[in-house]
Amino acid sequence: MRLVVTGAAGFIGSHLCDRLVADGHTVVGLDDLSTGRLANLAAARKSKAFSFSNLDITRPELADVLAKERPEVVLHLAAQMDVRKSVEDPLHDTRTNVLGTVNVLDACVRSATPRVVFASSGGTVYGTPPKLPASERMVLHPASPYGSAKAAGETYVAAYQRLHGLAGCCLRLGNVYGPRQDPHGEAGVVSIFAGALLKRQPTRLFGDGTSTRDYVYVDDVVDAFLRCLGGKGDGRRLNVGSGTGTTVRALHTAVARAVSAPDAPEFAPARPGELHSIVLDVGQARRALGWEPTVGLEQGLAQTVDWVRTGR
Repeated sequence: MRLVVTGAAGFIGSHLCDRLVADGHTVVGLDDLSTGRLANLAAARKSKAFSFSNLDITRPELADVLAKERPEVVLHLAAQMDVRKSVEDPLHDTRTNVLGTVNVLDACVRSATPRVVFASSGGTVYGTPPKLPASERMVLHPASPYGSAKAAGETYVAAYQRLHGLAGCCLRLGNVYGPRQDPHGEAGVVSIFAGALLKRQPTRLFGDGTSTRDYVYVDDVVDAFLRCLGGKGDGRRLNVGSGTGTTVRALHTAVARAVSAPDAPEFAPARPGELHSIVLDVGQARRALGWEPTVGLEQGLAQTVDWVRTGR
């Protein structure tokens, strides 16, 4: 298949490009490199089946790129990914995550692209669910501009399907972790813990350590995207997570064990906009896509720590 991946140089996007190229697809990667890194695409760029364009998804030129490339599916992962930054600068978050998504969908329609797969956020769109695990049937109550923007993106995908026949699937991703997640940034707590513990630097937990997240390994997330290429997820909003909750305190213990470092974090006040607990019910993805998470937390952490340790 001929495919376009937005956010291609990012953490998840680069893993997705690697897998698509390895599976024999022709891939065009788009990224403005504001947070993504070309180094993440080193393997994909060795293939003649992969090409890259430095492009902001909010730009009108996006329609020209899609019209030229004529993809069969656009996998839309480009986003402003940081919840805290969305609280600090909601207008920037909205420009990228709402207007950018609308621009992608409009470009798909103009170029007669038949299908889009949208990376939504299972970790934020539900807000504080009335019960856990959260299922796709629950009403959305996002507690941050980032979660609100992702929820809006889902409604635009559905609207474009009704108005223009653009087939669409929304994958509500849990807390994705794995190699290439930036340990120097704010979004990837696993890499942040691993990077600090490997250097024997202090680590910090925000809140009392009981906040719970659904950590899902990046290879499992990539597999979910691939299973949507043929249309199995069309018209659906599907949770993609491990289905298991892990407290941030337990996560720190697990990372410290993987690094063979002391498990003695500092504690700080909880930060605004962040949820206390979220765990995703992944039954719908299992039934619709035949998808299962296959990488357990211990295995995934070992692989992530190895990457942080070697810098590769």
